[in-house]
Amino acid sequence: MTEKREEIHYLTITQLKELYKIGEINPLDLTNYMFDRINLLDDNLQSYATLMKDSALNTAKSLTNLPKDLFGSLHGIPIAIKDLCYTKGVRTMGGTAVLENFIPVYDSTVVTRLQNAGAIILGKLNLTEGAMGGYNPTRQAPRNPWNNDVWAGSSSSGSGVATAAGLCFGSLGSDTGGSIRYPSASCGIVGLKPTYGRVSRYGVLDLAESLDHVGPMTRSVKDAWDIFSVIQGYDINDPTTQKANNEIDPSEIDINTIRIGYDDSYASEGVNTEIVKAIRNVIKVFQTSKLFIKDVLMPDVTDYLPYWTTLCTSEASYAHSTNYPSRKKEYGKWFSEWLDMGTSVTKEQYIEACNKREACNSLISNSLKDVDVLIAPCVIDLPHFVDDSILYGPMNYSRNSLRQKFTVPFNYNRYPTLTIPCGMSESGLPIGLQIIGHPMKEALICALGMKFEALTNWGNLHPNI
Repeated sequence: MTEKREEIHYLTITQLKELYKIGEINPLDLTNYMFDRINLLDDNLQSYATLMKDSALNTAKSLTNLPKDLFGSLHGIPIAIKDLCYTKGVRTMGGTAVLENFIPVYDSTVVTRLQNAGAIILGKLNLTEGAMGGYNPTRQAPRNPWNNDVWAGSSSSGSGVATAAGLCFGSLGSDTGGSIRYPSASCGIVGLKPTYGRVSRYGVLDLAESLDHVGPMTRSVKDAWDIFSVIQGYDINDPTTQKANNEIDPSEIDINTIRIGYDDSYASEGVNTEIVKAIRNVIKVFQTSKLFIKDVLMPDVTDYLPYWTTLCTSEASYAHSTNYPSRKKEYGKWFSEWLDMGTSVTKEQYIEACNKREACNSLISNSLKDVDVLIAPCVIDLPHFVDDSILYGPMNYSRNSLRQKFTVPFNYNRYPTLTIPCGMSESGLPIGLQIIGHPMKEALICALGMKFEALTNWGNLHPNI
């Protein structure tokens, strides 16, 4: 690589593809460069749980002399994987201690599809224990590259940190109640939570099976779409998967036909004023571009949000029943308390929560029936201060479920959402926009996201590290 490419680590996947086409870079040099950068910075950022250096370099070497007509759609792109996804011969810990020595004998479907497209897997990324809220004391908590003392998002924190800091060119995250969206907003990157069933969960450790989504986290919407296009689709090993009919590319969508829904009260009540201002500016950008904005009336879902805890705790306790409570001493304070809550859920409580979930889904569906997308924040506040007492537990029982008002309802109803940067706070922290679409409409929300990126410069800002 030439010296003028000093910040190649912040290029998009699309830009890398162009450099590969003209022969300015090659996969082996780029992969070596990325490991040098990881070695330089990740002792502080703690985004990686396990590096896969030998296999990555072997893959890069095999791709370096490949004829251009054999390039896959992600040829030579160094990518990292949340450590929930099985990787054959490489440990998959899920942020736990009990799985520290678990070595899968096969790859998850998403990993197989990435590798088949020519991606180079750099390693596995740190996450909260079991993909919930707190970290196991044997695992490292990733640090936000914009400010190491503030929250890096929830369980896909390693994915958010590594992608934002230029330690990979894209990553996979998972989202059960906001864990693609929270770190994307907190770290200033793009996160796509697909429709439930668009991406296979085969070989991905469960948190709460009926709520879990797997999706890409990148530095541009086009990159998110490119990774999503590779990992999406029906998988015989995951009966919940489905394939979209009449698959189209975002470039084929006429932006001017999109009906954009917005409820200012919904997007502002109880929300940090800087976030409110940033979201209102998004609407102004779209209005200036003559896009169609329609007022919608979003329902008050306050009473429905607490039922997510019932669903998630009970499903998590089921997912961990092999090891919990029999190996309780190896679990961290935070997740142990979460699983204890789950084991106490009665069948009547779980059924009630399922029914409340469906009621909430109907309210939102009715509110959005006349629009194609909804514009909203991702979070109600800027990334907050964190220390070990917050990161490792015990749980904070005073935490209000209203913090999840922009995330949980779209795990309930399984709608696709796109998170993209839309501003910066006065304290220098990123602010994220959420574009919510109807099921199987990933192309549409990505088309609108690409339009916003083209009209603004927020996606070109990176932490100064």
